[in-house]
Amino acid sequence: MDLNLLPLLLAVADERNFRAAADRLGVTRSAVSQGIRRLEDTVGLQLVMRTTRAVRLTEAGERLVESLRAPMGAVQQALEVNADAPSGRLRLAVTSIAEDFLSGPLLARFAEAHPKVTVDVTVTDDELDIVEYGYDAGVHLGEVIEQDMIAVPVGGPQSEVAAASPACIARHGAPDHPRDLLQHRCIGWRPHPNTAPWHWEFVQDGRPFDVMVDPQVTTNDLRLMLRLALAGGGITFATRDCMREYLESGALVPLLTEYLPPFSGFQLYFPQRKHMAPKLRALIEHVRRWRFSS
Repeated sequence: MDLNLLPLLLAVADERNFRAAADRLGVTRSAVSQGIRRLEDTVGLQLVMRTTRAVRLTEAGERLVESLRAPMGAVQQALEVNADAPSGRLRLAVTSIAEDFLSGPLLARFAEAHPKVTVDVTVTDDELDIVEYGYDAGVHLGEVIEQDMIAVPVGGPQSEVAAASPACIARHGAPDHPRDLLQHRCIGWRPHPNTAPWHWEFVQDGRPFDVMVDPQVTTNDLRLMLRLALAGGGITFATRDCMREYLESGALVPLLTEYLPPFSGFQLYFPQRKHMAPKLRALIEHVRRWRFSS
């Protein structure tokens, strides 16, 4: 059975007139007439009695309409709810270094404003395909987001920072150039045990270059990196937002700042705008307001 024919029967039952049913559905009168005929051919019963003056349902038509009204009404109600109020499970894949997004207040205020949305956040540094893995959106640095994604800035420009504690600098000195890091104790990061430590990226005279430091300690935990640096364990490297508290208090001292210019920051990204789920649209609007109010 062509299920698209069932709304035709319901419209005819309500209007008792083929033309009025056609106007309600936005189709032609002949489309309604032919659709009812096809439905009758499918079920093998006459469903509508037609005369030049009136249209009425047969007993079989009345029974079919009665059985359809409850489920079709439930479907319509579900569509109306989904079209208006943000609700349901919102799955997000967020990089561990998106400090502004993960700090707490942004998501807490969103959850408070939208109590019918259940937010499921996976913190991951894998550059995964959010569509393939069933996520509604992701948060990452703009430079690693695929070109076919739509992106909305979460915050302003970002920058990397190499930093160490004052005690560490007093004992071992400070590097004058990024390549001097090869002679210093460093605390590095890598996403997985079977991958090489992350290269530290710098810019000189407009040209980017990497330094493959040889960390004495390597971890996939940003908090451990910072704790080791605060304890005088060496020089570490992370985004400014992750270190902001310690840089402002003087617990960590920024190094090599002239080689670390700002770049595009974190982005909330998603696959398309058309027919966007209200829960995702609500998050996007919330992120935009949060960015300009903070």
